[in-house]
Amino acid sequence: MLVTTNGTTREVEEGTSVEGLIRALGLEPAYVIVERNGEPVERKHYADTRLGPGDRLELVRAVAGG
Repeated sequence: MLVTTNGTTREVEEGTSVEGLIRALGLEPAYVIVERNGEPVERKHYADTRLGPGDRLELVRAVAGG
């Protein structure tokens, strides 16, 4: 199925979770903030939030610095 992440359409397997997508992109879920279809997703729900066809996600990677 197709989903859009940060403006890029990509194919993911049906049943993929938000956490699964984050990991497939090579990111660590603890450091990523997610908005799905305009609504924030709580980090504690990443593993049990399943993506659906046409979902639009914005992923922001938190970076510490000084």
